[in-house]
Amino acid sequence: MRAVIQRVSEASVIIDNKQHAAIEQGLLILLGITHEDTQEDIDWLAGKIIGMRIFSDQEDKMNLSIQDIDGELLLISQFTLFANTKKGNRPSYINAARPEVAVPLYEAFLSTLSRKRDKEIKSGIFGADMKVALVNDGPVTIIIDSQDRNL
Repeated sequence: MRAVIQRVSEASVIIDNKQHAAIEQGLLILLGITHEDTQEDIDWLAGKIIGMRIFSDQEDKMNLSIQDIDGELLLISQFTLFANTKKGNRPSYINAARPEVAVPLYEAFLSTLSRKRDKEIKSGIFGADMKVALVNDGPVTIIIDSQDRNL
């Protein structure tokens, strides 16, 4: 699993010209799933996101987690995070999981994130054409990959 995490002051997702979900201060998570992902990847990545200290404390140091600030989370599926651009100019998505594999993993990730956060997590709709808007706070953008934990 690969996640792009953005610290936001607000974010929203529009589907079929209607606002589907919106958050205020918190994290926008773009999530890519590969066919190799397992529950172990879900647990590790969800725990990492919940515990990540990227919000400013009283001394303006990034020392607080989403839990500490009682922030919100917006999860968006994004298979293009597994684009392979090695050959030619048209990306290949062969490394992205097919929907029959990705949908259950996405739902399990959403459920695990909600359980670890002990709060409802807002999300887009898997596979939908979505318009995502955000105000990146900082800007702070972090990439995490459960298969390459050195990132």
